[in-house]
Amino acid sequence: MAGRLLHSLSAYNNRPAAAGRRREVGPYGTIAAVVTVVHNGRIHTPQGPGITAMVIDGATVAWLGGTDAVAAHLDSADEVVNLGGALVTPAFVDAHVHLTATGLAVTGLDLTSTRSAAEVLDRVAAFAAGSDAAVVLGSGWDDSSWIDPLVPTAGELQRAGSGRPVYLARVDAHSALVSADFLAAVPLPGGEAPAGEPEGWVRGERHDAIRRLALSRLGRTDRRRAQTAALADAAALGIAAVHEMAGPSISSAEDLIDLLAPDPGRPAVEIVGYWGELGAAATARELGAAGAAGDLFCDGAIGSHTAALHAPYTDRPEIRPGPRYDPQELAAHVAECTRIGLQAGFHAIGDAAVDAVLAGVELAAARCAPGSVAAARHRVEHAELVSDPMRVARSGLVASMQPVFDALWGGPGGLYETRLGAARAATMNDLAALLSAGVPLAFGSDSPVTPLNPWAVVRAAAYPHRSEAAISVRAAFAASTRGGWRAARCDGDGSGVLAVGAPATYAVWTEGPLRVDAPDERIARWSTDPHATLAGLPDVAPGAVLPRCLRTVVRGATAYDAGEL
Repeated sequence: MAGRLLHSLSAYNNRPAAAGRRREVGPYGTIAAVVTVVHNGRIHTPQGPGITAMVIDGATVAWLGGTDAVAAHLDSADEVVNLGGALVTPAFVDAHVHLTATGLAVTGLDLTSTRSAAEVLDRVAAFAAGSDAAVVLGSGWDDSSWIDPLVPTAGELQRAGSGRPVYLARVDAHSALVSADFLAAVPLPGGEAPAGEPEGWVRGERHDAIRRLALSRLGRTDRRRAQTAALADAAALGIAAVHEMAGPSISSAEDLIDLLAPDPGRPAVEIVGYWGELGAAATARELGAAGAAGDLFCDGAIGSHTAALHAPYTDRPEIRPGPRYDPQELAAHVAECTRIGLQAGFHAIGDAAVDAVLAGVELAAARCAPGSVAAARHRVEHAELVSDPMRVARSGLVASMQPVFDALWGGPGGLYETRLGAARAATMNDLAALLSAGVPLAFGSDSPVTPLNPWAVVRAAAYPHRSEAAISVRAAFAASTRGGWRAARCDGDGSGVLAVGAPATYAVWTEGPLRVDAPDERIARWSTDPHATLAGLPDVAPGAVLPRCLRTVVRGATAYDAGEL
């Protein structure tokens, strides 16, 4: 399966095999297949309510049933886990992450809580004083929440970094504050910046070039440490698989190669890699990626004024970025990926960028074998401002989206309204419109843009700022689990549900109140599914305490254990 690397390290790898025990071949060699009985809990499964126990044989779910029948399986088990009433669900998939950048936010300079230029400079100075890193890398600052709109200058950053180069990515990762030596190393194309533009705030192609330069100064040891930290955080949050969005302007080939290389020292989280470079299907295949897709940038982000829009920005009408590629270029890319069996996909946030992607897909569909483009499960990432959801559905594209974007920047007075005006902002991230049109959804975080936190993703999708855009908790959970497997074309083995014969990939959660099976007027406006508010999932309404992960298991291998079972 292209691009899929299974990091599965069983807790029993070093345990002597019992005589006659069946053995399985895993990514780290041949191991004894362990039979585990998990019981006395609540198992979220298509078999319906009343399932309290599960038998796992090696990497596979072998049996599901109730308390009255589990006793027959206990004597043959190598391990018995008493859940103590805890909830078991399929583990989550985060369909859009940047693992090295996520890890650097954990191990390096995190600026998410800063509220002014002075705070940023203080954090940079403190980090530089305590680190011998060749470059100061930071991320997460969000000027839309600052009490003063002024940002640090390039010279101030140079001084705060004790003379070392400084690169500080904005929270959306599509612009950055950089020090003077980075500005000198990558001159502004075309001469001077527009009047009033802060000197050290870089965007567009110049930003991409400086980011590549900054990341090239990161040592391999530091990079791998960051990757391990990110995967450990993911596993501790009940995430069994991530879609890594690599590419020449967001990371590097070396970064992706490191991530996809087997490493028994890392948590057993599966990684599906994507390489975002136009016309580079052969490169993506050589790197072991699932597609030339992901963060293949057709535009930037709303917050950085780099998303491609049909109408000007409300707060900066002089800024009019268009799509980076025309439909003919995009069509050639989609056709080539379709021909060789890889996924194509594009980062598109603004309506002009989304429409350019759709035009490219439609042109490719006319050139390729009938139905082949729609069947290939090509992707569009983000798709925040969509003019015609039915057109997206007809294209066959999977929409890989991040509901927490709305939670952070949507609503009255939010960033989106400031940038676009109330009327356009009210049409963004309309999950209900896309789902009711028949668009397959896969949810993620875009970490480190928003934190790894899958239950927060489910909450944001079910309780957005506009109730008209809400989907059910059940649909949001599906988009966060089997939707991710489907988006990566990794669902052929039943991944994403707990059923007999499916992979034993699940998470155990603290017991808490579950949703009741009651009508939801918000969902009834568009959904005809009588089970849209199906009971059996945690209550994620605003104010409710979200579940805490006790254990994450990936194909029978424990990726995280809180030590409480």
